[in-house]
Amino acid sequence: MFSEGQLVFTGFFVVGFIILMVFSYRKDLKLHRKYYKGSIFILIGFIIFIFLLFLLKTYLHPE
Repeated sequence: MFSEGQLVFTGFFVVGFIILMVFSYRKDLKLHRKYYKGSIFILIGFIIFIFLLFLLKTYLHPE
């Protein structure tokens, strides 16, 4: 399906991308704590909303 070179490139790309994301996040950690305080509640709200949509879909269209 994929050549060996493509798989190697994908592996290096993923590892490099993750490393860059970790360094960037750690660099901006003070700003994240200051400006994004309480954002975890928004994430929890979205997860609950999607779960409720799934329950509603399952309840209204049982197949």
